[in-house]
Amino acid sequence: MKEKHKELAEKIIGLVGGKENVQNLIHCQTRLRFDLIDTTKANQKKLKQLDGVAGVIDSGGQFQVVIGTHVEEVYNDMVPLLDNFNESSASTVKKKKNILSLAIEFISTTFSPIIPAMSGAGMIKALLALLVLFNIVSNESQTYYIVNFMADAVFYFLPFFLANSAAKKLKCNPYLAMALAGILLHPNFATLILAGEPVQLFTMPVRLVNYGASVIPILLIVIVQAFIEKFFNRVIPNAVKIVFVPMFTILLTGIIALVVVGPAGNYIGELIAAGFNGIQTVVPWAPAVIVGTLLPIMVMFGIHTSIGPLDVIQLTSVGYANIFGPGAMVSNIATGVSTLVTSRLTKVQNEKQIATSAGITALMGITEPALYGMVLPKRYPLFATMIGGGVGGLYAGLSGASRFATGSSGIPAIPLYIGEDISNLVNILIAICITIVVTTIATYVLGVRFEKKLKIAE
Repeated sequence: MKEKHKELAEKIIGLVGGKENVQNLIHCQTRLRFDLIDTTKANQKKLKQLDGVAGVIDSGGQFQVVIGTHVEEVYNDMVPLLDNFNESSASTVKKKKNILSLAIEFISTTFSPIIPAMSGAGMIKALLALLVLFNIVSNESQTYYIVNFMADAVFYFLPFFLANSAAKKLKCNPYLAMALAGILLHPNFATLILAGEPVQLFTMPVRLVNYGASVIPILLIVIVQAFIEKFFNRVIPNAVKIVFVPMFTILLTGIIALVVVGPAGNYIGELIAAGFNGIQTVVPWAPAVIVGTLLPIMVMFGIHTSIGPLDVIQLTSVGYANIFGPGAMVSNIATGVSTLVTSRLTKVQNEKQIATSAGITALMGITEPALYGMVLPKRYPLFATMIGGGVGGLYAGLSGASRFATGSSGIPAIPLYIGEDISNLVNILIAICITIVVTTIATYVLGVRFEKKLKIAE
């Protein structure tokens, strides 16, 4: 049905302070993410009471309204009502943000638009792994070769995707940003890397780095681009801007990218991966336990969006990822299980319906409807989720369970853990089973007492 969510969209716009208070709007898998000019104008209490809104979060520099898996439909009906946002009055009220908030907001809004492409590519790799496992396709066949590079394309050309979304966030030209990404991935530069001989650019040394599938270098490069582009937009006359602004932006940013920023970003990425690998060498179970236990809290404050990309960095560095994925997997399973158990414990019919649908969605990897619709309001499912996710994460960490592609963390993502050694898949399945058992017991023990007290109070 056309504009079937228009009424909800209109109500949300009104309660966030009207369209004149909206500077920008994007969406992720379950949330509308607003950049509001003045967050004090938003009525959080009434927003939470809206039928169709699962929760509201003001964190990481963004005002987020949790909708659910149909968020894109609501977004599409909302955008025409905003008149392309109100950027002209954005300077009227400025909310001071600390560096951490700005960093979280930047990473979150940069990665959110490309998550579907990464998830889709990851699931293709998982499907291919299953086809090889069951001897349907040989890993030496042309079919395997072609389907594999279909999935790898998203990751190899990740700098293009990140350049586009980062430029939109920083309000600079996304096509110039993609041109800069093209410099990093140009075949001629790849030829220089293969040759391995020293390279100089205007007498300055160029570090020969393979930027395919890299994350941090292009983000730093687009930040530099934003400053350079805005500078030339100010000093160059309007009559010749269309020619000289792009020329100077690509030339100067490209030189800085190849000589300074790109190599620096590559070093940072290597250090981050090495740091987490070091932690796992000393305390191998730590990342999975931390994420498995605290992911619901991370989701509440939007921190998960800045930790998740570490898996991409690790994956492109060492070929596998276990910083975020295994912990997120068991935590999401725990959220789904605790919510489904709650649907059996609660006596309120409406809560039963919400818990059942939200619990199934959480098992598929989308936890916000369960988190804001049932887990947080009732409290005891949150504690059960953290207990179950923590115990499951401990096994995942101790066993070294890793995934070999990125994607959403839920039952459909289990094939992502298929590698050359089948024991890796077995370990994540055992971790999931442990999580289900522990979460079920914890939810029942905590829930029976809570629901009994609630009944007496009524």
